Amino acid sequence: MHACIDLGSNSFHLLIGEWQAGEIRIVERLSEKVQLGEDVAITGRISDAAFRRGKDCLQRFKVLIDQYTLRHCWAVGTNTFRIAANADLFVDQAREIGIEISVISGLEEAMLIYAGVISGLPKVKSKRLVIDIGGGSTEVILGRQQERFLTESLAIGSVAWRDRFFANPKADTAQIIVSMKQAKTTARKIFNAVAPGFKRIGWEDVFASSGTVKMLANMSQGMGFPEAAISSAALDALQLPIAKAIADGTELSGLKQSRRDLALAGWSVLAGLLEAYEIHNLHYSNTALREGMLDFMVRSQETMPQDFPASGLPYIDSPEDE
Repeated sequence: MHACIDLGSNSFHLLIGEWQAGEIRIVERLSEKVQLGEDVAITGRISDAAFRRGKDCLQRFKVLIDQYTLRHCWAVGTNTFRIAANADLFVDQAREIGIEISVISGLEEAMLIYAGVISGLPKVKSKRLVIDIGGGSTEVILGRQQERFLTESLAIGSVAWRDRFFANPKADTAQIIVSMKQAKTTARKIFNAVAPGFKRIGWEDVFASSGTVKMLANMSQGMGFPEAAISSAALDALQLPIAKAIADGTELSGLKQSRRDLALAGWSVLAGLLEAYEIHNLHYSNTALREGMLDFMVRSQETMPQDFPASGLPYIDSPEDE
């Protein structure tokens, strides 16, 4: 049995699973909204409040982990751990709790996300574009089955965009619409820097993971669009309702209270990405980084070195063109 912990800039996730009859069986799944990356893009540091939230969450994770006999426990830190000046202190204090954190690069994060997304999809020969919008970074990967052609990790995410463009909670609908347009334009410019290479190769299907995409897919469905999918038309239709719901403090079908603070930023990042890549439709994937970690762990268990996970990631092969 294996445990993997995904320490994202917005949420912390714990997944415990085992290999059974040729498939991964999920035993426990737990997620908490920690927002460790709150204001990090502005201050360069994990705030005291976020630091406490993160430690408290890890202590709860440890209680659950200790209820199982595990072969391995692998915890990875993503964008916030890569950029925060005091991330090392958090890693040290997590070690005192009993959780060893491996800080992974954006490229390594993208590779694990791709593995997680395709683990939940049928094995076909078509090319797939995989997207994950996190709190602090967005990963974009193009591949076919286990082969990746292009892999990118960009420093743009829902928490960072919220702190940068939507810090005024008293803005009215008109002001919010202006901020959404500015945030989308800035996002599109960032994605435009890498989009041409992906478009030259092309793809048949697009899959997107993360809480941000799930939130937008649910709101899209609430407006009558297809389930577990997002189209450019749906995003266009959502802009005004999201702005009004946030400005007026009203409810919007598909938008949970716990995600309201990221609705504007999430819409802006995804809308900018769709425009840059000229994507008209995508499918929501409920598997992502943590499932990729678990898939890697169970498939590699016979060859894992004793000091795994610290030496685990080199076992993930990178295409030569990366």
